Amino acid sequence: MADPQEQISRQNPDQTVPVSVEPRSQDSNRPSKHKLPNFLLSVKLKYVKLGYHYLISKAMYLLLVPLLGISTAHLSTLTARDAAQLWDQLRFNLVTVVLCSTLMVFLVTLYFMTRPRKVYLVDFACYKPDPARICTRETFMERSELTTAFTEENLAFQRRILERSGLGQRTYLPEAVLRIPPNPCMSEARAEAEAVMFGAVDQLLAKTGVKAKDIGILVVNCSLFNPTPSLSAMIVNHYKLRGNVLSYNLGGMGCSAGLISIDLAKQLLQVQPNSYALVVSMENITLNCDEGVQRFSNDSRKMVIALRFSKSGNSALDRER
Repeated sequence: MADPQEQISRQNPDQTVPVSVEPRSQDSNRPSKHKLPNFLLSVKLKYVKLGYHYLISKAMYLLLVPLLGISTAHLSTLTARDAAQLWDQLRFNLVTVVLCSTLMVFLVTLYFMTRPRKVYLVDFACYKPDPARICTRETFMERSELTTAFTEENLAFQRRILERSGLGQRTYLPEAVLRIPPNPCMSEARAEAEAVMFGAVDQLLAKTGVKAKDIGILVVNCSLFNPTPSLSAMIVNHYKLRGNVLSYNLGGMGCSAGLISIDLAKQLLQVQPNSYALVVSMENITLNCDEGVQRFSNDSRKMVIALRFSKSGNSALDRER
């Protein structure tokens, strides 16, 4: 259909038609870019992944339920005469019976072989230091003032953080940090790691009655302290674990390393049946409390918060059945 202005110009060729001309902007010369949303940052993508994982893990059930429903609907239409005829056919057809029985046995065996094994938590233990390592808030602030490395603003900020953090008056600190002056060094850090790890593991083995030789998997995680030999090697040598133990040492992963270690032990137990997995989750404060705060206190308050609040030591024993 023609434009109304074109129809008017055809009827009256002598009549002028006003035409407006707008200036062309500079942006119009640029090609238009239609930005698509970033689906990787979408919250709904998480539910898509969860749905896909559920679909894959329950695929056999999702396939068997419709087949079972169809078979039930078909069998419900059979009469006694049809059932008798079917029995006579199967009785005189040995090959069909053998093939069907073999297929059923194969499917049942495949299901039991491929299904994930259940993993159970046998027990856990947490390390509790000696009463001499107790550090109250007042003692902590006194030690911070004696280091002469903090300004009044830093000390006031630390005091506010202590009041709001939820740390009680029976919080523990390593011996090297409580000394005057503090003595953060590699030997003291190793002593702290040994006290925390061996103390928690000793309690765990005593509670469960499991022998060290029965442990087939060892997972240790510590973010801030990663010496050589590793922490997992220290545990293997101290408890004389067997030579074929699967030993893993995770570092630099933050507080999420505890969950990662549990998941790693669970996955390893799927391929190591009838075995125990020992998971040791800890943190080291000696080399990262005073010197770390002194290094970052004037640059970022966030570093003061991160380096002031560290955790030390727990262990768990998992079992596959």
